[in-house]
Amino acid sequence: MTQANNPLHGITLEAILTELVDKLGWEEMGRAIDIKCFRQDPSIKSSLKFLRKTPWARTKVEDLYLQYKR
Repeated sequence: MTQANNPLHGITLEAILTELVDKLGWEEMGRAIDIKCFRQDPSIKSSLKFLRKTPWARTKVEDLYLQYKR
């Protein structure tokens, strides 16, 4: 199965999150996606743990990333 049409192919969730934090910061990310791990004592580690267990939140983060990559 090919991933040719998947713009996220080969990009880890950690890389996505790190790039968004660098570009937007936690505060802006918390406004864009209303999840506690972005608003209250945010860290890459705690956010990754939450996002890996919560598909809807991960999708929102991936969509936000794609929006800023265009």
